[in-house]
Amino acid sequence: MKKHKLTKEEKEIENALLRGEYIPIKGKELEKIEKALKLRKKDITMTIRVNSEDIEKIKIKAKKLGVKYQSYISEVIHQVAEA
Repeated sequence: MKKHKLTKEEKEIENALLRGEYIPIKGKELEKIEKALKLRKKDITMTIRVNSEDIEKIKIKAKKLGVKYQSYISEVIHQVAEA
């Protein structure tokens, strides 16, 4: 069997699993999570023109949050759409 080298994050998840920190989810809670994932499914490409300074500021904010800037923009759009 081929061994795969795990990233630091993957090792942390594996260790948490071995310690029993994760539990199975069923019923209503599982449905709630599935619905949230479906709502965030990206199924369209959008091209827009934006100010380069705004994008640089967004990239900085996204980096502080530890996410990719396009994902950050997508989440902001989702929050505005839901409001």
